[in-house]
Amino acid sequence: MELGAARLALLSCLGLALLLRGGARAPASGSHEWKKLILVQHWPTTVCEESNDCREPPDYWTIHGLWPDKGGDCNHSWHFNLDEVKDLLGEMKMYWPDVLHASPNRSQFWKHEWEKHGTCAAQLPILNSQRKYFGTSLALYHQLDLNSKLLKLGIKPSTNYYHLADLRDALTRVYGVVPKIQCLPPEQDEKVQTLGQIELCYTKEDLRLRNCTEPGDPPPTWPRLPRAAAQGLSVCELGPVFYPPPRKAPR
Repeated sequence: MELGAARLALLSCLGLALLLRGGARAPASGSHEWKKLILVQHWPTTVCEESNDCREPPDYWTIHGLWPDKGGDCNHSWHFNLDEVKDLLGEMKMYWPDVLHASPNRSQFWKHEWEKHGTCAAQLPILNSQRKYFGTSLALYHQLDLNSKLLKLGIKPSTNYYHLADLRDALTRVYGVVPKIQCLPPEQDEKVQTLGQIELCYTKEDLRLRNCTEPGDPPPTWPRLPRAAAQGLSVCELGPVFYPPPRKAPR
């Protein structure tokens, strides 16, 4: 895969640089073992369908989080400290914004992601400080370059629909692994799900891309409930998918 060598070289350099910065702490011991990491990116226009507090969401895919596949809140005493990531704030504001809330206190979203997911990801030396967790997440985001990859594939926001299988197969060809794609279920009187989130997964041992789902996994089915009762994003069903154009800011 063309991304392989460059990815490993970049992560090795990043890991060495971050290790030298210090600030590492071991996560709490216990039954918080996990097997893979998931870099979750979401489409802000769709995310804003679930909130009345969105203001001019970005017109590009942004980071939701870097999540171990199991566990959460692994160390309740390891609180988020904005000072540890101050040199990353420019990138974090741009590529890891709090899409759902217009409040200027964006650090609440990062606090949540660190305390729920980061304290568990810290089992890995390359992620065992807040600086490393957020820095490595940003590095993976840039390596994947999902926004550019989708455009090169001809997949762009549109009033026309895509088929889930086409989206999944195109991403699989680019990255060499099977992603997980999540959608907002249709309302009772609608027929089409809305593209909301794309997950790409990594091995725990060396942060190499791996399948998020395996071939042959049964597709999900949704009861036709009101969207509020469907509890937000779920794994997309096979069938048409709406990739909504960005909202236009009011004049």
